[in-house]
Amino acid sequence: MSYTTSSAYQADPPGFLRLAGHPVRWQLLTELARSDRQVRELTALVGQRQSLTSYHLGQLRTGGLVTMRRSSADGRDTYCSLNMSAFRERLAEAGGALHPGLRLVPTELSQSAGGFGEPNSQSPGQPPVRVLFLCTGNSSRSQMAEAMLAHRGGSRIETASAGSHPKDLHPDAVRVMRERGMDISGARPKHLSEFAEQRFDYVISLCDRVREVCPDFPGPPAMVHWSIPDPAAEKAANQDDASAFVRTADDLNTRIQFLLYAIEYAPAN
Repeated sequence: MSYTTSSAYQADPPGFLRLAGHPVRWQLLTELARSDRQVRELTALVGQRQSLTSYHLGQLRTGGLVTMRRSSADGRDTYCSLNMSAFRERLAEAGGALHPGLRLVPTELSQSAGGFGEPNSQSPGQPPVRVLFLCTGNSSRSQMAEAMLAHRGGSRIETASAGSHPKDLHPDAVRVMRERGMDISGARPKHLSEFAEQRFDYVISLCDRVREVCPDFPGPPAMVHWSIPDPAAEKAANQDDASAFVRTADDLNTRIQFLLYAIEYAPAN
């Protein structure tokens, strides 16, 4: 009996699998799935020479899985971020290349007023998951993130935001959020010291500068960094182009969706 390979299927594995499947690159992707990282941090975490780490990061960047940007705190540093949406799409394509039934479809999280659905629904009496967003001014990024997570998270999530140098809420942040059905016009800028003694499950810094001065919190919480440019600074540098706030809102929306998955599917204590 002879066997032939159907032309409907690829003889070679998709390039995505070869790209992501290298042991060092998989380590890098694993670290970046948890938090944005500086190149020097990744070098220490994967235990490789910086030249080799940079080489593999370059491969991931060329493949569209990782983005890199200069730190706003220290321009000599570079922050790396995992493009979660691109990774999910490429993973789905790789499954579909093997068999149509293996094309992954994201599990939908419940959007009911009561919070998330299975598998980790909130039990009666179970405290909410507490999340604190931090940036420098608490005038746009962290306020937007707080409102988005509160809007999507339901009763299982308790969220707050603060800044190291609070200032008035930016009107473009209010406008962009209103366009998305959320009113933050009454939000109050807060100093991070207001929360220094409180316990959180996640403390998420959105600003490279505030990450450098973030205090220790009781618990300790999971410390996560999202290296997101200041939309007000981008607007000022680009002739008052307010689209920077739209890009920030889009970035936050994507990251918060994946944060909700992480919270929903976290191992039970």
